[in-house]
Amino acid sequence: MPFAQIYILEGRSEEQKRAVIEKVTVALVEAVGVPVEAVRILITEVPKTHWGIGGKSAKDLGR
Repeated sequence: MPFAQIYILEGRSEEQKRAVIEKVTVALVEAVGVPVEAVRILITEVPKTHWGIGGKSAKDLGR
């Protein structure tokens, strides 16, 4: 059973997260050859103040 864990910055819409789940599932089914029902996806939204890029938070960088 493949399990994909994806970290993204907060603020994405439900539609965008739904699309990520669908597309990652398809990619795993094609790459690993497992049934769709066996794929698990976990999306973790990270606050912009908790995501660092080049020594600054994503929030401070305006992301």
